[in-house]
Amino acid sequence: MQASVAVSQDPAVQYLLRIGDSCLVLAQRLSEWTGHAPVLEEDIALANMALDLVGQARAVLTHAGAQDGMGLDEDQLAFLREERDYRNVTLVELPRGDFAVTVLRNAAMACFLRLLWERLRDSGDAELAAIAGKAGKEARYHQQHAFDWVVRLGQGTAESQRRLQAALAQLWRYTAELFADDAVDAHAAATGLGPAWGALRAGWQAEMDALLAAAGVQAPAPTPFLSTGKQGRHGEHMGFLLAEMQHLQRAFPGGVW
Repeated sequence: MQASVAVSQDPAVQYLLRIGDSCLVLAQRLSEWTGHAPVLEEDIALANMALDLVGQARAVLTHAGAQDGMGLDEDQLAFLREERDYRNVTLVELPRGDFAVTVLRNAAMACFLRLLWERLRDSGDAELAAIAGKAGKEARYHQQHAFDWVVRLGQGTAESQRRLQAALAQLWRYTAELFADDAVDAHAAATGLGPAWGALRAGWQAEMDALLAAAGVQAPAPTPFLSTGKQGRHGEHMGFLLAEMQHLQRAFPGGVW
């Protein structure tokens, strides 16, 4: 069995891992729809969006692995870390759920990532700025696709609206973690690496409020709950996801196609 790799605790590395890991784990969840989507067109669309997110994760994780003398590549960071060393937000690791859960989560994450990539185009890190230039275009399409579906479900049948409202009840409380700033965010903002994620809250909230209004559904009231995936403290589903994602690399160390 392949041993796990150690990861730097440098705040710049941690900031990059939060981005790369969130893209990677969301891609893993989206890929679970391959062959199972409600219509063929959506099967292809979801698979393509998963591939976009994998590409974004590869670019950011490659850059993270080159920092602080770690000398790790994207495969090692993706497949050979312990659960506590992943820095994705908890929202993306939650089970796939039904189609309403998927499009609502995609809407929330694509809106957030689009806003983040737009700000990262001005990063003082030239490599990260270049990654953001390409990733932002993909995030805009992901957001448009997800927003269209949220409105279609909300304005569709009584059943589709019920499912969308149920998805909101399940997912909405996890969105607060996106904007919970800490020392990693403060370091990124102070050094010009990227924005503190909390700085994106107002723009994200305005776009999501308009979307939910158009869909005819209402977000649950805020609660004190705050998930902690960015800190490496994950929910019960993360271990199962990683067991599936890491199996081949762990079982066949250094295996290549």
